Amino acid sequence: MINKGLTYYFNTITRMIIPGVLFCAVTACNNDLDEVRALTGKNNRQEDRAEDVTIINSKDGHIKMRAFAKEFVRSANAQFAYIDMNGQLKAEFYSDSGVIENVLTADSSRYYEQEGNVLVWDSVVINSKKGERLSTSELIWNQRGQKFFTEKPVTIQTATEIIHGTGMEANSDFTQYQITRPKGTVQVQKNELPQ
Repeated sequence: MINKGLTYYFNTITRMIIPGVLFCAVTACNNDLDEVRALTGKNNRQEDRAEDVTIINSKDGHIKMRAFAKEFVRSANAQFAYIDMNGQLKAEFYSDSGVIENVLTADSSRYYEQEGNVLVWDSVVINSKKGERLSTSELIWNQRGQKFFTEKPVTIQTATEIIHGTGMEANSDFTQYQITRPKGTVQVQKNELPQ
């Protein structure tokens, strides 16, 4: 009897002490968020980073675009999630037969995931397979509409002319483009002059 009573007494004390010790240990653990952020290098805005990234966009098994960036930073918790491609961006646009139609370069770029818009700025240049060259300070690529557009000044150089203007819209392979407010000299054949 004494042995059973002693065991009961120890079991009762153990049941009371262990939860008490755990309660004290849990409530005593108090982490300062600034210290945690300093240790983990994370803040409330989650960012994923990568270096020397290649992005491939394909449709029906055919590569449509391939982009190269020095640094890739994805900010998923921003109000409008975006991806920054820092350092010079190079993007190659392909025809359905796999031939490079255009090459775009820019010093800075940002991709807004939900809208499907890519904003490129600073020294934006597009060189086409036909030898045409477009340069501007800012250009937007709308993935859904498969169109480029800008409201900034643009310059388009071809083999025979240089066209300046402000504002432009173009299809994805630059076979058709329209400058909103053009200016410059254009060569035309005599038979192409209006009567």
